[in-house]
Amino acid sequence: MPGDRSGSTPGLIAAIAANVTLAIGPWLVRLAETGPVATGFWRLALAMPAMLAWSALANPGALRKGRAFWPVLLVAGLAFAADLATWNVSIHRTTLANATLFANSATLIYPVYGFLIARAWPSRPQVAALLLAMLGGGLLLGRSAELSPAHLVGDLLALFAGLAYAVYFIGMARVRAAVPPMPALALSGVATMAPLLLLAIALGERLVPGDLAGWGTLAALALVSQLLGQGLMIYALGRLPPLVIGITLLIQPVVAGSIGWIAYGERPGLPDLLGALLVAAALVLVRREPEVAPAARATRSDA
Repeated sequence: MPGDRSGSTPGLIAAIAANVTLAIGPWLVRLAETGPVATGFWRLALAMPAMLAWSALANPGALRKGRAFWPVLLVAGLAFAADLATWNVSIHRTTLANATLFANSATLIYPVYGFLIARAWPSRPQVAALLLAMLGGGLLLGRSAELSPAHLVGDLLALFAGLAYAVYFIGMARVRAAVPPMPALALSGVATMAPLLLLAIALGERLVPGDLAGWGTLAALALVSQLLGQGLMIYALGRLPPLVIGITLLIQPVVAGSIGWIAYGERPGLPDLLGALLVAAALVLVRREPEVAPAARATRSDA
């Protein structure tokens, strides 16, 4: 249906808001008293009661309906566990900008999946937008995500997190074709928590914070990253084509770099600012595209 934009504007707003809030997460992970993998577990565990209650009240029967997708949900949950574990560890071993930028290598992987598998073939404006986003990301890479021996392990872990996040996105896009956003997020979270807890125990990490302030940091992480950030992202998955989702992921390094500048003195330079402008231009260009990819329409029915 050419020109059908029902849901595209709310979806784009949700994707942008999701990436802004998700970019605050690395800072909270670094502030947490628990181990990095355990922090990922608490992000889900503290948010789970609210997600389950929201799902039951707003979408009665959706959780039961989602059980039909358990094979996909288990794969997506394991992928998300791998993403959170490796990303949280990388946040402690490299800069906030490095960890966020490399973890969002899904920016390129997810649109490629859309082009080759989901048949969401790009138009000329979409190709131009992706090129702008890649150029902007490259500029950000050159300045904000500096490769060095001291950061190499953290950078590699963040890259692996990006691969796992792309697998999670692909699986959750399939679930979102039939299950509303919050029930889908809750079900995938159930499949994610156990692997994270077992891994944190196996690594001998600190599992429980020592004071109320430590619990407050974990609660803030659950609210900002899981309920708001991930919830809005799952909502956007049902309303936007893969290319748009991929490009909006580049917002995270910009926001995380700003936090790193303010909190840790990681001052951005001209390449960072130019990269941010190119990403913004790519977002505008994609928003002006009149056609909606066929694969995106298929995922919009229950959004």
